[in-house]
Amino acid sequence: MAIEPLSSDRAYDSLVELINRGEINENQPLSERGLSERLGLGRTPIREAIKDLIREGVLESHPVRGTALKSLGLTDVQDLYEIRYAIEGLAAFLAAERGDVEELAAQRGMLREALDVRGEVDIAEVHAVGVECHYAIIRLSGNARLAEMYRPFRIRFGGPFALSPQGSGERILEAAHEHLEILDAVLARRPELARDLMCRHLRAGLEHRTSLLLKRSRYPLSVAGRP
Repeated sequence: MAIEPLSSDRAYDSLVELINRGEINENQPLSERGLSERLGLGRTPIREAIKDLIREGVLESHPVRGTALKSLGLTDVQDLYEIRYAIEGLAAFLAAERGDVEELAAQRGMLREALDVRGEVDIAEVHAVGVECHYAIIRLSGNARLAEMYRPFRIRFGGPFALSPQGSGERILEAAHEHLEILDAVLARRPELARDLMCRHLRAGLEHRTSLLLKRSRYPLSVAGRP
């Protein structure tokens, strides 16, 4: 009886990985049969994983077009970031206030090492470590509900909204130094500073993604009426 839930978890994690790698896009209808063959999993766990991602707002289902990655415009991204301010700002505050912050020393060391290598910096590695810093801070907040809320928002920034090491290298390096500042504040047990630095970091991320999305001709109209 325990096999099915484990299979569902594997299917969910596998679909999330495909989204994060950009292998599932907004114009690609998802086929249970195709995904089952691709991932080597049964159609039932694939179906359950798709339902979970629809409930979380990552996928959407249409009577004609079928199920696909949910399309987001600028207003959607702005809304998501505002929620991230609340979730991740609070998480940084709580992690600094009561978390086992010693765990973050390893994250800081990996990030520092990735930035300090001689020769060309591995932008992809720096980005990956930075993403893990966010997850670590959420976990160290000690609030399971925050982690539950955070997951779908983070997934949605994979795929077409992920920062490309090729096209966003400068921003990824800037973000890495912002991550170091956040980690230092959490390690120093400075909750207010950790929260403020996290929100400042997220605002810079929103500004960068906004500039990228505005280059796509279909997005500018979606911000009408927004401040």
